[in-house]
Amino acid sequence: MVLFTIFCPIVAAVLIMLGAPARKTALAASVLTFAAALFLFTSLDHDHADFQHVTSFSISPEWRLSFTTGVDGLSVIMVLLASIVTLAALWFAGTIERHENAFYACLLFISGGAIGAFASIDLFFFYAFHELALIPTFLLIGIWGSGNRVAAAWKITIYLAIGSFILLLGLILLYQSFPLASRSFDIRVLQTAAGMGQIAPDAQRHVYLLLLIGFGILISLFPFHTWAPEAYAAAPAPAAMLHAGVLKKFGLYGLLRLAIPMLPEGARHWATLLVVLLLGNIIYVGLVTIAQRRLDWMLGYSSVMHMGYIFLGIASFGVLGVTGAVILIFAHGLSIALLFGVAGELRRRTGTLAFDELGGLARVMPFAGLAFGLGVFAAIGLPGFANFAGEIMIFFGAFRNGWEIRRLHIFQIATVLALWGVVLSTVYMLRAYRQTFMGNIREQWQKLPDLRPALRVPVMLLVAPLLCCGFFPQLFVRMVAPTFRTSLTANTSHFANMQRYRHGAVSANGAEFIASLGQAPQDPWNNKTSALKARLIESRLHRSYWCDRIPGALPQAHMTKAPLALDSHSAMRRPVAAAVTDEDAPQPRRHNDLATK
Repeated sequence: MVLFTIFCPIVAAVLIMLGAPARKTALAASVLTFAAALFLFTSLDHDHADFQHVTSFSISPEWRLSFTTGVDGLSVIMVLLASIVTLAALWFAGTIERHENAFYACLLFISGGAIGAFASIDLFFFYAFHELALIPTFLLIGIWGSGNRVAAAWKITIYLAIGSFILLLGLILLYQSFPLASRSFDIRVLQTAAGMGQIAPDAQRHVYLLLLIGFGILISLFPFHTWAPEAYAAAPAPAAMLHAGVLKKFGLYGLLRLAIPMLPEGARHWATLLVVLLLGNIIYVGLVTIAQRRLDWMLGYSSVMHMGYIFLGIASFGVLGVTGAVILIFAHGLSIALLFGVAGELRRRTGTLAFDELGGLARVMPFAGLAFGLGVFAAIGLPGFANFAGEIMIFFGAFRNGWEIRRLHIFQIATVLALWGVVLSTVYMLRAYRQTFMGNIREQWQKLPDLRPALRVPVMLLVAPLLCCGFFPQLFVRMVAPTFRTSLTANTSHFANMQRYRHGAVSANGAEFIASLGQAPQDPWNNKTSALKARLIESRLHRSYWCDRIPGALPQAHMTKAPLALDSHSAMRRPVAAAVTDEDAPQPRRHNDLATK
C-alpha cells in the first residue's frame, strides 16, 4: 500500500504527459492516493514505534543499498498531509490556459516526490525523492507564475540548490561518521547504531551543523528565508499550496527523522544557535509581515514566520515539544494551503491582491470570506483548531526545557518572546482579512462571482482535519509520541544525570498525560511514574531553600533532610526532623490532583 501511495501520482503524471486527460486523470490519481494514505493512517498500530507496512527491494548488496519503504507515526502523518493538500491543490487548479498537461504533471511529480521522501527508509531515496519534487517547482513558477516570475524562479532555484548541496554533504558525512561495520543506507540501522553511541560527539556537532544549515535553507530558516515570500507570491496557487504546505516540511521531517535521534550531542551543542535563529523567524519576520501591502506577500512571510514555532518544538528536545512540532507541521500545512487556495481564486477574479485595491469582498463572495476566515482563525492558533494544540504543546515543552527555579533559562526567554509572536500573527492576519473582505466595496467588484460550489469540497477537505485534530489531539499524540519516546529518553539519560530531571522525563510524562485524555482516571503513583516521583523527593531533599520559606520550619542545621509532602489540598506540609522513609513519601491521590500540575 505504501508503494501504491508513492507511485500512483508519479504514474498518473507519466500518463498525462503521454496524452491522457489531464484534469480527470490527476483528480482520479489524487483521490486514490488520499484513500491509500487514509488507510495507512487508520491501520497503523499506535502501540509500536517501529516502521510498519515495510517493503524492501535490494539494489546493491555491496553498498547495502535497497529501495525500502514504510511508515511509522511520524511519516504516516506526513503522507496523509501530502495526500490531502495534493487533492485540494488539484481541485483548486481548474482549467489551465496553456500547457495544461505539463502543469498537472508537474503537480503530481511534486506530490509523488514528497510522499516518496516521507515514506523512504533508505537514506539515498530519502534524498532522491526530494530532488524529484524540486525540479517541477521551478518550472511551475517560471512558466505559469505571475508578476516577476522569472526572477523568483531563479532565486528559489539558487537557494534550494545550495541548500540541497549542503544537505548532501551532511548526509555523506553522517554516513562516513559510522564505523565501517555499521555503515548502511537503512535509516533503521543508522538509528540503532547511533543509539549505541557509535558517532563521536565531535562528529555529531559537525554533521548536525551541516544538516541544520541544509535543511534550514529548504525550510526558510532565518536568515535564509528571503526566497520563500517572493516565490510564493509569484507561483500559481496550486504550486504555492503544495510547496508551502508539503514540500517545505521535508526539511522539518529530516531534522526529526535524522538529526534529533542520531545526533543528540550535536543538537544540544547548537541549541542556542537554533533558538536565536528561530526567534528571527518569529519576531523579525513577524514584524516584516505586518509591513506587507499585498495579500500574497503577506501569506508568504506568514509561512516563514510560523516555521519558527516548529523549530522551537524541535529545539526543546523533549517528547512533548517535539510531538507538538509534528502536530503543528500537519496543521500549518493544511491552513496555509487553504489560505493560498482562496487567495489564488481572488487573484483569478480580480487580477490583483493589493490591499489598497480590495475591500468589502465578503458582500459578493460570502463563501470565500468564510473559507479565508477559517484559515485565518487556524493560522493565529484559535482554540478548536489543530494549530492551537500544536502551539500549546510546543510552548509547554520548550518552557520546561532547562528549567531552573532560581533563574530563567534561554528556552524560557525564547518561549516568552515566541508568545509575542502570536500577537504579531493575530495583528497581520486579522488586518489582512479586514482589508480584503470587510469595509466598503469598490464598484468594479460589485458583480464578482463567488467560489463555485465545487470548490467547497477542497475547502472542507482542508478544514475538517484541522477541526478534528484540534478537538481530538490525543489521536495524533498517541501516534506520534511512541516514535520519539524511545530515542529522546535514551539520548537524554546521560544529560539528565548531569542536570537533574530536565525536560526529557517531564516532557515524556506530559505527552503521556495528554495522550491519556478521555481515558479512565489512573493513579500516577500506581502507574510507577518513577521519574516524576524521584524528582519530587530529590528536589525536596537537596534544595534547602524550601525550609527558609516555610513559616515555622526548623533551621536547616537542626533537622535531618526530610521530604516535603503535599496534603490532600496540594498545600505543603511542614517538614519534621525525621529520617526519610517510605512512609514520608507523598501519598497517592486522585487523577486531577497531581497529574494536572
